[in-house]
Amino acid sequence: MATENKSFHTIYKAHSNLVFNLALQYVQNNEDAEDITQEVFVKLYQNIGKFDGSQASIKTWIYRIAINHSLDFLKAKTAKKRFGFITSLFNSASNEPIIEASHFNHPGVAAEDKEALQKIYKYINELPDNQRTAFILVRLEDKNQKEVAEIMETSVKAVESLLQRAKQSLQKKINFTEGYF
Repeated sequence: MATENKSFHTIYKAHSNLVFNLALQYVQNNEDAEDITQEVFVKLYQNIGKFDGSQASIKTWIYRIAINHSLDFLKAKTAKKRFGFITSLFNSASNEPIIEASHFNHPGVAAEDKEALQKIYKYINELPDNQRTAFILVRLEDKNQKEVAEIMETSVKAVESLLQRAKQSLQKKINFTEGYF
């Protein structure tokens, strides 16, 4: 058991920043990304015995879990907001809105750039899940298309198509500015 914990700790140390940064690309909030990171490693710890190294690398497996948790988190957050809107628009005690607009909080982004970046992330978050995932992995996480195909369990051609559709969707929503994508 001690060897198992040591091995898991080694995996955590090697991949926790990767998971946090990937989750941050999806949720744009440090606290939420930390929660997702913790959930990913809890799930990883619970299922480490099911990992089949012949099917994928540990890194690819961790990416898959992190992507799924990030997407599930966003879906749950959206569902919670919808439910909150339906049940009550205002807090009965303070008469303040229950649902507040999320604030973009990404480390390393200058204050003057946050508004523009928030707008870009808003559009990225409106993409279908598979396009968003391909876009985040290739454009923001700097993965090559072969790696993304392995992570998403699809072909390189499918990744190329997802990226093209994502780019076209984003171009329609914003003035395409060289340097952002």
